Amino acid sequence: MLLYITLGLLVHFVFFASIFDIYFTSPLVHGMTPQFTPLPPPAKRLVLFVADGLRADKLFELDEDGNSRAPFIRNVIMNEGSWGISHTRVPTESRPGHVAMIAGFYEDVSAVAKGWKENPVEFDSLLNETRYTWSWGSPDIVTMFAKGDLGNHIFAHTYDASSEDFGAHDVTKLDTWVFDHVKEFFHAARNNQSLFSKVNEDKIVFFLHLLGIDTNGHAHRPSSREYSDNIKLVDKELKELESTIKGFYGNDGKTAFIFTADHGMTDWGSHGAGHPLETCTPFIAWGAGIRLPQKVSAQKFDDLYLQEWKLENWKRRDINQADVAPLMAALIGVPFPLNSVGIIPVDILNTSDLFKAESMFTNAVQILEQFKVKMTQKKEATLPFLFTPFKSLSDTKQANILRKARYYIKQKKYDEAVSLCQQLINLALRGLSYYHTYDRFFLAFHVVLGFVGWTSYASLLIIKSHCNLMRGVSTEVKSPSRLLPCTFVAIGVSVAFFLLIQARPWTYYLYCLLPWPIWHAVLREMPVIQGFVTLLSTFPPRRFLGYLLLFILGVEVLVLSFFHRYMLTAGLVAFAAWPFITPLWTRAKSISLSWIFFCLLLAVFPLMPVVGRQPDIFLVVGAGFLVLLLSLFVVTSIIKRKDSFINEELVLHLLQMLSTVFSMCVVYGTHNSLLRKQGLPLLNQIVSWMILASSFVMPLLSPPFLLDRLFSILLSSMSTYLLLSTGYEALFPIVLSCLMFVWIHMEQETLQQSVVSCKQKVSTIQFTCNTDAAQCRDLCLDDIRRAFFLVFFLVTAFFGTGNIASVNSFDPSSVYCFLTVFSPFKMGALIMWKILIPFVLVMCAFEAVQLTTQLSSKSLFLMVITISDIMALHFFFLIKDYGSWLDIGTSISHYVIVMSMTIFMVFLNCLAQVLTTKKLSLCGRPKSHII
Repeated sequence: MLLYITLGLLVHFVFFASIFDIYFTSPLVHGMTPQFTPLPPPAKRLVLFVADGLRADKLFELDEDGNSRAPFIRNVIMNEGSWGISHTRVPTESRPGHVAMIAGFYEDVSAVAKGWKENPVEFDSLLNETRYTWSWGSPDIVTMFAKGDLGNHIFAHTYDASSEDFGAHDVTKLDTWVFDHVKEFFHAARNNQSLFSKVNEDKIVFFLHLLGIDTNGHAHRPSSREYSDNIKLVDKELKELESTIKGFYGNDGKTAFIFTADHGMTDWGSHGAGHPLETCTPFIAWGAGIRLPQKVSAQKFDDLYLQEWKLENWKRRDINQADVAPLMAALIGVPFPLNSVGIIPVDILNTSDLFKAESMFTNAVQILEQFKVKMTQKKEATLPFLFTPFKSLSDTKQANILRKARYYIKQKKYDEAVSLCQQLINLALRGLSYYHTYDRFFLAFHVVLGFVGWTSYASLLIIKSHCNLMRGVSTEVKSPSRLLPCTFVAIGVSVAFFLLIQARPWTYYLYCLLPWPIWHAVLREMPVIQGFVTLLSTFPPRRFLGYLLLFILGVEVLVLSFFHRYMLTAGLVAFAAWPFITPLWTRAKSISLSWIFFCLLLAVFPLMPVVGRQPDIFLVVGAGFLVLLLSLFVVTSIIKRKDSFINEELVLHLLQMLSTVFSMCVVYGTHNSLLRKQGLPLLNQIVSWMILASSFVMPLLSPPFLLDRLFSILLSSMSTYLLLSTGYEALFPIVLSCLMFVWIHMEQETLQQSVVSCKQKVSTIQFTCNTDAAQCRDLCLDDIRRAFFLVFFLVTAFFGTGNIASVNSFDPSSVYCFLTVFSPFKMGALIMWKILIPFVLVMCAFEAVQLTTQLSSKSLFLMVITISDIMALHFFFLIKDYGSWLDIGTSISHYVIVMSMTIFMVFLNCLAQVLTTKKLSLCGRPKSHII
């Protein structure tokens, strides 16, 4: 068994890693020559304000009284500058947003492994190219652009990370800290000759990162008074600071101002995905080099924002977030960031047409440089006869376009030059994408080959070792032929040589060589394949096709549930009908009715809103009372069992009930404390961590009897789950566990109807560490159904309450009982454990099903892996590299989720075995139980 688990894990780790080489590789290249506009810039300095988490609608819209929350910004829009919406890309997190604005490219996804904090790869940014940069704000953001500053020209000023507290009384202090320190900076510059001379140089940037709005949005939601008040405060401080800066420089008209945001936020206070509320951020620019407001009679946009914001008469100029970097570079005359893919929005510039044309020409050359380096790298790493260049942008076409654009500039045909440069940029960006995905088909082919091979091999192992289909069929082989292994060795050597001469990364060897030994193992089982085909030919065709179609339908429902949660509801409703098509309805009516009731009750959850959108702490407390009622019922049954009355068991249940009561008190107390803006009480925090720690130990103290141990696991898990809940999801594990208890009884009743003798009561069965192999039986069609049920319940556990939104879109509210100071890894680990708790409950229940039905654990593992791999293969083919960024990100995340689920299943199975089979004692010695 251990051998197959190890082999399965190895194969799936390789398949899982392949997605990062196929879709998540860094787009960055190095070796380009810096490019800058060869004309005097309109500004000597630039002030960049980034309001973290600020939604465009909350800034631009009028309040219920018809007044603007940001009167200064609105005055700028109407009288001083240009405005529009900056469209971000997923993931809508702080680091990727700032990298897009300041470096001009969209973040390498490998940065998620470092919590969007540190540079996973080296890249150039606008701040690197400045003469001096001063920045103020969060230590997570401003310091990452100063990292590796060899010229000692980037100065970062940050507050302490502990200040980023979601439960603080007033988080607007994060923004007032920034504004106060900037004002002090300019005051100090007047009395410091060295500093005064630096701030009066050209090509300098002042970067202000404002985190208060994002923190208030997470803590109180964007519709809250706190969020609106924070916007008002920022607007007021902006006005004062603009006056301070202009006064310091004597109103010389050489300062450009840009105000924008890194990402928006959903109504329920999260971000990370691609909802328009997350991807639409404000963009306002004014000052030196910025075009003045332009009044228009009509504008055409797909949205209705202009009418809602009462700004339909002021020209709106939307940009992509990466366009901010080349715009800032052109304004102060520094080289464009080397890795930038942004296109300078020339219609925002208030400069000569010559400057606009030269800036666009520089922009085109800068992006074309990346294209050339990327093409050269790919050409050098590919055999000449296999290299296929990007035909739409040949060397001749590049030269012709550049020559023609330069000619237009000389002829003062600036509009034509700008248009031609935009055409060249678009071609170069397409070419960059082409070379970036050059090896995608080659790698995908080998991954699919490995997938199909592994699925075939797993199926053959089930047929050969754990199924009676092969009985009576001769599987003897003659002396082993050397032709087959020699053929696969030759193929492997050829593939390795092919990769070696092209200097491919070592990971390519894994993806391309792994399928061949798997297929060799498959073909070695040719007698098994022949015997299986022979037996299938004796199977009634209609019955075979019926079972096959039913299996395909079940897998498709699982796949569709990743896109539409209501498919889980459809599946659970279908499950509810199971007793009616079997003798269960007549033989075990009470159990069948319970099954139907809990299936239909669980089917309600996927129809409800995603967790976090409508928090309701009273539902969490209500779930706690429901757990206590169930516990009282169990305690009463223990007391009534006179022959098996054991003090240790009773004490354990009382302790677990007490833990549940503590959880309810902590949840309610923390919620009220945060509402009063008094922060997270230290006592509540300590109790929460103690409950979390004890939840891993408590189940091990309970008796190893099947139902007793499972209920103990439920109680311990619910104590932690209550602390991590914000609404109706607190009820989900209770309903899910009730269904699992009924499932155990249903499966035993099903087995009693078969030829297998199974007369032992569920209440008398004990979990054991070593299951007698002789007790395991051959597989039957019902076991495929059991494996499918397990996969379906695991998917339901994952998507039943929409918990994926808590990972994909960061929402820290569910961890406030444990910590409120921003810590992405701690918060992420807690949210992940919340998601895994229903998984653990399902896996523990299936341990019981496996025990009561005498099902081979090896067969279970292989069947479940096979079903999961068929799903993963679906998602592999559904991965998109076109369309909206939300569609692309979603398609990739689905594959990652199902592959992670397969890998996690192995570890969760081990955890379930520990929780169900291991036994500790309160008194230091194990107790004996009399039944």
